[in-house]
Amino acid sequence: MKFQPLEALKAYVAFPSVSTDPNFQEGMSKARDYVTNLLETLAFKVESIETECHPILLAERIVGDGYPHIVLYGHYDVQPPDPLELWDSPAFQPEVRDACLYGRGAADNKGPTIVHISALAQALERNPNLKLNITYVIEGEEEMGSPSMPKFFDLYADRLSKADYLIVSDTGSPSTDQLVVTTALRGLVEIEVRVQGPNSDLHSGIYGGAIYNPLHALSEILASLHNSDGSVNVPGFYEGISEIQEWERAELKKYPQELEAYQSMLGVMGFYNPRGFSPLEAVRFEPTLEINGMGGGYQGEGTKTIIPSEAFAKITCRLVDGQDGADIQDKVIATIKERCPNAVDLAVRRGCFANAYSVEPVHKTLSSKSNFQVLKDVFNITDSAITKHFGKPPLYLKEGGSIPVIADFKARAGLDSIMVGLFTPKDKLHAPNESFDLGLMNRAIDAFCDIFLSIGENDS
Repeated sequence: MKFQPLEALKAYVAFPSVSTDPNFQEGMSKARDYVTNLLETLAFKVESIETECHPILLAERIVGDGYPHIVLYGHYDVQPPDPLELWDSPAFQPEVRDACLYGRGAADNKGPTIVHISALAQALERNPNLKLNITYVIEGEEEMGSPSMPKFFDLYADRLSKADYLIVSDTGSPSTDQLVVTTALRGLVEIEVRVQGPNSDLHSGIYGGAIYNPLHALSEILASLHNSDGSVNVPGFYEGISEIQEWERAELKKYPQELEAYQSMLGVMGFYNPRGFSPLEAVRFEPTLEINGMGGGYQGEGTKTIIPSEAFAKITCRLVDGQDGADIQDKVIATIKERCPNAVDLAVRRGCFANAYSVEPVHKTLSSKSNFQVLKDVFNITDSAITKHFGKPPLYLKEGGSIPVIADFKARAGLDSIMVGLFTPKDKLHAPNESFDLGLMNRAIDAFCDIFLSIGENDS
């Protein structure tokens, strides 16, 4: 078939597939049906795996035993479009401006999905008998934290484990000219803390000085979780962290963004550097503990002189190699409990946790991996294709974000991941005016076409 990538992406983005909002159920269904039809056109057999929320698509194109076998991963759900008034064009009415397609989900993750499918269509047009087995997993709950994927792995991990590796494009690159092959993703721990004082809000004049203010108590607890240099003040937090390799530092030195431009883009007055890391190093090599939100007491206009009855905070930790999510969650909670004043009650809710994921670009390192040659081949193939179509080789860098399901593919199905970043900072993921660069899209289609052809024609 002659595939029209831009028209396909426009149609896909037009479906408002917001997984977190039940009002978008129809959009979720239509987006799922649309990508199912695209895959069936390429002779994929598509199963819709029912979940408690949004079905997972499991698509297979199996051409024979003994041939290379890849798994592709993506998601059809998107972030909510709010705030709507900040969009220059409606979020679900895709519009081309300045060689970019604007719309919610254009970059995360509908654009990369269309890149993969378009590249497959192109590859199969060039070689209809391509000796490549392909499994495509497209879920509808990534923006919710992938709650249905554990049960999916319970049922299908053995089936997926027959593949050689996973290919993903849900990570970023610094520019449209400099792609990154991501070598690591940080893990994630979630915790919610609630501090209870009196059984109701109290008059601060009548009771102030006799009652421990829950906001004061919470602030003291939270402040104690970091040292003055910004490092995490939780006993054992940094134990077991893997050492940074020299090749990793060397790759990061090639990163094209200057610190001044980075600071300007973020709109911050300056950086702080816990444990002596530069900003670009810290977001890739360091674990963190962040206060994502906190509240309590009066939030309206003017003043209300009360001692609030309770206060809360939401905390997440980003983890690196060598840290265990369950262990870090235990350590942080134990520290919070130890530092909570006796005059208030403490309640802690454990959220999800996920470990970090990393893969060695084995064409650059000495490795003891049992599948060394298989990984070496695909890294070399990917490197060559990107260099050919983007004019320079990719950088091999860790990324600060988390995609917990990628670690699950490794832990549950034994699949290492080749992660090629196809969105850039200017694409404004999760923000108004999200976009996908069409020049990058077209070059990426050509690069992935070469990757698929090379894998299927690789005789090693």
